[in-house]
This record gives sequence, structure tokens and C-alpha cells, in this order.
Amino acid sequence: MSELLTAAQMRAIEAEAMARGDADGRTLMERAGEGVVDAALAHWPDLGTVPLSALVLCGPGNNGGDGFVVARLLTERGWQVELFLFGAPDRLPPDARLNHDRWAELGRIRPWDDAALADRLDAGGCDLVIDALFGSGCSRGIEAIAGRTAAALGRFCAADGRVLAIDMPSGLCTDSGRDLGGVLPATLTVTFHRARIGQFTAEGSAFCGRIVVADIGLDPGPCPGSVTLVGAPGPEIGKVGAVGGHKYSHGHALVLAGGAGRTGAARLAARGALRVGAGLVTLAAPGEALAECAAHLTAAMLRRVDDVGDLLALLEDPRISALGLGPGFGTGSREAELLRLALDSDRPLVLDADGLSLLAQLEAPFSRLHGDCVLTPHGGEFARLFPDLAEKLAGRPPHGPGFSRIDAVRAAAARSGAVVLLKGADTAIAAPDGRAAMHAALYDRAAPWLATAGAGDVLAGIVAGLLARGRPPFEAASLGAWLHVEAARVFGPGLIAEDLPESLPAVFRGLGL
Repeated sequence: MSELLTAAQMRAIEAEAMARGDADGRTLMERAGEGVVDAALAHWPDLGTVPLSALVLCGPGNNGGDGFVVARLLTERGWQVELFLFGAPDRLPPDARLNHDRWAELGRIRPWDDAALADRLDAGGCDLVIDALFGSGCSRGIEAIAGRTAAALGRFCAADGRVLAIDMPSGLCTDSGRDLGGVLPATLTVTFHRARIGQFTAEGSAFCGRIVVADIGLDPGPCPGSVTLVGAPGPEIGKVGAVGGHKYSHGHALVLAGGAGRTGAARLAARGALRVGAGLVTLAAPGEALAECAAHLTAAMLRRVDDVGDLLALLEDPRISALGLGPGFGTGSREAELLRLALDSDRPLVLDADGLSLLAQLEAPFSRLHGDCVLTPHGGEFARLFPDLAEKLAGRPPHGPGFSRIDAVRAAAARSGAVVLLKGADTAIAAPDGRAAMHAALYDRAAPWLATAGAGDVLAGIVAGLLARGRPPFEAASLGAWLHVEAARVFGPGLIAEDLPESLPAVFRGLGL
């Protein structure tokens, strides 16, 4: 796992390093420029030949200062460099002004001209474009000053042109990944020290191309309040499928199913819980649906639950260590009563699909939740539970920093007292104590074939199985999101929901279990 930072957190890290005397602004800017050139040559090895040409777009802040360093370093390698500057040189910050002056000794600085830049890009003949216009410091849209340039860069990228953004594509919100009103698209984004939240959520991946994180010599320690980017688990994953014990010592998950003709989703969840390592999974269904469930399941136990009394009797078994409720469950009065009982059981509980809809119908719903609950909504379900947060998330920010999916789930978790997992390619997860994580099925981990009916039901089952195994809720949600996508990636295109649980053994083998 690694960290994702906001723009403010990155500024604070740099300021702390300079206050300690570890580096000054000039040194950090030089390292950043070197990191950009190294990343470009590593990503596009053919750029190591000369003569080549680069177009460098510099802005009025330190991002522009990085661009001046890159222009100088490329020129020293024999490149032909054209440079455009937005803003007045005498208003540049001190370190950026120093590098402006160093570049002025080597090459021409052309004043910003949106139309001329667009024409230059459309004319072709440029091997590399460097976006050092605003980067992570951008807090407003750039349509008014760079609209034609943005459109021309879009055409340039579509024709396999190489565009490198320094830190962030200009016009893209660093914290929310939202288009602030015109963005310069990139095919490669080189950021520094740590990746940024906005590169992994909302529109971020559509504009960033690929992400490279360059080391500029800052403290490698964790940043308080940062977001965890969920990656492949370490040795602790061995707890799933640990040697020894018996089935009950590996956890017992109870999944509640809906009526006849609606049990498929719950069966998918039960299969996910089994495959992730729960020692025992019981599927509880009304009598009318037992035969249907029995016809499709072998490894899971079946119990008849028609009403609250049946569930109450079942929950007298202390070995039931987690519950999953919602997939295909139904939203009638019977189901609402069963939900209340499940909440009152104080066992770890995953609420998904109809379970979330039922929760939204309860009076003071969040007063019924506890710290071992995990809510797994998609966008629509999130809006039913947290309409104000969803409305704020849906609105286009007038300026940066914008309200992000991470902001939304942190607020939702604090309000509800439960772990909240907001599903999507950019899955955002938060705990009531403020911890937050993001699992991004983007870039090299993209799995668009995961957008298939029933996939979310399997995820709910995976998380329930991990809870049954004793994983803490925030960890179960984060690990479950990674396993869910990895199973899809192992299977590949053509995936349907039934394939996800069956791909988990291959995932575990790939992890060395």
C-alpha cells in the first residue's frame, strides 16, 4: 500500500523539509526537473536520440519553474526547445524566477498566446509537449486562457503525440480529480514524492494518461491524514487460509436471502464468502426459496428463516461471526424486521443493495449502526443514505480544491458510525475514525469487464467472509476491494459474476499462499 496526498499535504511536506534544512526550494525544483526528464526518457526510450524538439508551457508559479528546469536540461541534451510563458516574469516566485533567468540565457521566452499555441500544435513536428502551466497549484478552470490549447492537445494526444504533465494536468483538481473547466490532457503525468488523490478518482485517470512518481529526496515517512492507495496485500494475507484449526475457527458467515426467484444475488454473496476463506457459510432463506437455493448450492449450509423468530433462534448460535444482508433481499416489512434484528445482534455486518435501501427507510437509521458495520453502496444507494453529500459530490466545483469521493466517504463514515465503501472504478473507503483508502481499478489495474450484474453482490460476500474470519471492518473492506478486482483481472474479459469467487484461488496462489 502507498499514500495519496492532497495539494495542501504536499505543500506542508515540502515546507517542513525546507524548515528542517533538508533542502531548499531551488534544490527541490532542480530535482523535480531532473525527475521529469528521467521519467520521460524511461517511458519513451526513443526520446534518448537527438535532435528532437520539445514545446514547454510554463505558468506563473513554481510549476512553471519546474518547466524552466526541464527546458534547460533538454537543451543541454541537444534538444530544440520552444517555451511559452503565461504571466509576467517579474511576478514569478523567487525560485521560479531564478530558473526563468537561467533559461533566458539559453533560449527565447514567448508570451502566452492561446491561438498561436493551438496552431503550433496542429502543425505537428513536435516530439514532446511539457505542461508546466499550473499543475497541482491549479484552483480554477483554464478554458478562458487555454481553451484552444487544450483542444489542440486533445487532438495531439489522439494522434499518439507525447504530452507530459508536471505534477498534475493543468486544470485538473489535485484533490478531487474534477475538471475545473478546461484541462490540458496528458499521456504521462510525473508527480513528486507521492501520488495525488485526484490522479485516481473522478476524471483524473482520463486526463493523466499514466502516472510516474519521482523521488525528490523528501522524508519517506507517512503523512498524517493521507489516503491509503490499496495495493497487493503483504504477508498478513496468509491469515486467509491459515493452516490448522477447524471450520468454526475460520469463521461462520450468515447470508440472508430473498424470496423465490430472487436468491441469485445472495447465493453469489455466499459463494464469495466461502471462497475468501470463511470456514462455514450459511444461507438463510424463506421456506419458499429453500429448494431453489439447494438446487444451486452445495458447500453452503441452508437454514429456513421466514420471520424474526426464525432468525432470532439462528442467532443464538454464538459461532456465527458475521452477517451479510441485502443482495436480492427485498424491501418489505418482513425484511425490515429482519434488518432491525440483524443490527441489534451487534455482530459484524455487511449491508449492501436492498439492505441499504431498507436502512434508508428506518427512522434515525445511523443510530442503529455500530462500528463493526460495513456499508457498500454504489452511487445511487449512497445518494439515498447521504443525499446532501451525494449532491455536493455531483456538482462541478467552481474552484479547487473540490469535494472528492474521499471527502464524501469520510463524512459518511463519521455520520453513520460505520465503515463506508463507495463502489466504482475509484472505490473510496473510510472508517469513522477518519482513516481513508482508495482502491483504483485504473491504469494498469483497469478491469472494465467487472461492470457486470452481480459483481457487487460478490464483493459484499467477500467482505462478509473476511469479517467472519476476524478481519477489522476497515481492513476487510480494503482487502475485499483489492481481491474483488484482482479476481476479475485474473479471469479477464468475458467475466460474469459467477466467475469471481472461482477466480479467488488463483489470486491466492499468485500471492504465494
